[in-house]
Amino acid sequence: MATASTDGDLALLTGVDAGGMLEAALSAAGGTLQRWRARDVTHQPGRGSTASYDAKVRWADGRSSTETLAACTGDLPADAVHLDDGAVRVAVWRFPHDPGLPGLVSANDPGAVEALLSELGLGTGPVRLRTRAYRPRRRAVIEAVGRGGRLFIKVVRPSRVEALHQRHRLLVASGVPAPQSLGWTADGLLVLQALSGRTLREALRDRSTVPPSGEAILDVLDRLPAELAEGVGRRSWLDRVDHYAAVVGSVVPDQGEHVERLAAAIRAEAGAGPTVAVHGDFYESQILVDGGRLCGLLDVDTARAGDRLDDLGCMIGHLSVLAQLDPPRAPRINRLGARYLTSFERCVDAADLRYRAAAVVISLATGPHRVQDRQWPAMTRRLVDLAERWLISARAAR
Repeated sequence: MATASTDGDLALLTGVDAGGMLEAALSAAGGTLQRWRARDVTHQPGRGSTASYDAKVRWADGRSSTETLAACTGDLPADAVHLDDGAVRVAVWRFPHDPGLPGLVSANDPGAVEALLSELGLGTGPVRLRTRAYRPRRRAVIEAVGRGGRLFIKVVRPSRVEALHQRHRLLVASGVPAPQSLGWTADGLLVLQALSGRTLREALRDRSTVPPSGEAILDVLDRLPAELAEGVGRRSWLDRVDHYAAVVGSVVPDQGEHVERLAAAIRAEAGAGPTVAVHGDFYESQILVDGGRLCGLLDVDTARAGDRLDDLGCMIGHLSVLAQLDPPRAPRINRLGARYLTSFERCVDAADLRYRAAAVVISLATGPHRVQDRQWPAMTRRLVDLAERWLISARAAR
């Protein structure tokens, strides 16, 4: 296994040496690695990295299986296989045995899920489970379908689950179309109602649904309960833009100085908006739509006090990035983004909204590398250019 510094761990987790690392971890469980591919990589400069992998494994009894593996550097969890070559220490585990998400094992066990749903009065009988999302050490979403219909089980760190349950209940009671929480467990499982509709991103892809108006977007944000604004606030996209610029520079070094200058200009020139209740990660995949109506608000884990410009800039910035990633549909996506921009400018400063969109785009410039897109270096450069265009637009609006 190769050696690396803390900031050189990307090469360790995604380069050719990653295969040897995974092979060494599997051998302790009687598995032989046949092939692997990095699927998701999160890099925190100076703090370590986490990666997940799709892997084909052959076991001692002769059977083969497709597995999800994960590894991290930095602060290593105890309940994982540790590898140490004297210079670098790595922890490796196999899904669903995530050391940060102890409830994930039972969330992937049909018998355990059947018992949980029965205990909550949500039906009895067999269930079919499907993993819909997995971010190592952070969260997972499991879809469960049985006689009682379809539900979602969100798996989070145990310390967060009760507060998240209460947040869902508060939002629903305030008229926000968030999924109702139907119950939770001490090991980090939150059982959520399944909502109707399709995500706005899906609707934009197949033109099956008329997107909601900008006024509808603003209305759902206005309905976020004021109680959320009373606690500790979220860090703004402006506060985090230097961090994301550093991540971009670490994975595409020839962009480092340029993106750092962009981030410094955005932070220095942008203004702040009102502190209110915010969603915190508000973009086209977080809202459900049906016939032009906004009928659902998803992933409210981050809802708390914040700057309204963050939510509005997040939506605008994400749509502009989506247009870059989906050229055939870019004209439609950009038209919707322009409509939302016009609507949002009626309630916040036009220049500050654009500065915030620029900061969001820098945060998203790390995405192509995170998901290991085959053309991630070129796509990262395109997104840095997009952030610069938002900066130029902000200065013009000022």
